[in-house]
Amino acid sequence: MAQPEYLRIAADLRRRISSGEFEPGGKIPTIPELCTEYGVSEAPVRNALRLLASEGLTESRARAGTRVRPRPPIHRMAADRYRSTQGAKSTPYTKDQGIGWSEYRLDKRFVQVEADAEMAALFECEVGEELLARHFVFYDNDQPTQMSTSYVRWSDVAGTPVADPINEPWPGGTRAQMASLGIRVTTITESFTAGMPTELEAATLRIGSGVPVLRYTRRHIADTGRVVEVAHPIVRRGDTTIVDFRIELDD
Repeated sequence: MAQPEYLRIAADLRRRISSGEFEPGGKIPTIPELCTEYGVSEAPVRNALRLLASEGLTESRARAGTRVRPRPPIHRMAADRYRSTQGAKSTPYTKDQGIGWSEYRLDKRFVQVEADAEMAALFECEVGEELLARHFVFYDNDQPTQMSTSYVRWSDVAGTPVADPINEPWPGGTRAQMASLGIRVTTITESFTAGMPTELEAATLRIGSGVPVLRYTRRHIADTGRVVEVAHPIVRRGDTTIVDFRIELDD
């Protein structure tokens, strides 16, 4: 079966963007010009441009035509990013982004909830236990790059500065917060999946619906073996995130 015209056109335009023929910020030829170049009517050209926009490769504005979107920088998430952040003017997020404290902004919303079956399994607690759900959107120089919901046990944080959103962002991140409560975190686990964004994720992170996202669940575990925080999920755009692991072998 022959490939639909709009997919053929989109593939060629994608190649030309990738090769640098159309540079970031540069204009894509007009629809009439593309129709002439590819020998097609307007419909497949418009569909091809919609596809590229959904992938986050282009953006169109009234009277300004279609331009190649600037490519966001690649960010590497190192395996040791949770170390050496207590008390510092940094968090694992700012280390991931490579930004200073003044470049970091956080939208936040706190609400008390009861653990459902999924949260109870992650916390290894009873269904119905009181939790504090902390909804965050992370900004790097006013660009949203990460969103998450972080849950902590209400019995741990009630009446403490950790339960007050005015204290976010907290230097040192969650590990430093737990230390302020006398809780020593010795283990952090992360589980990763990837997929296409939900409408909310695409809108919050300002990405096209065709840009994949990386979702992961993080747990902070105390030296007693007790789970004291669960972030589920943490969401980042997947096409600009690299997760680095270093595995030391004994033999």
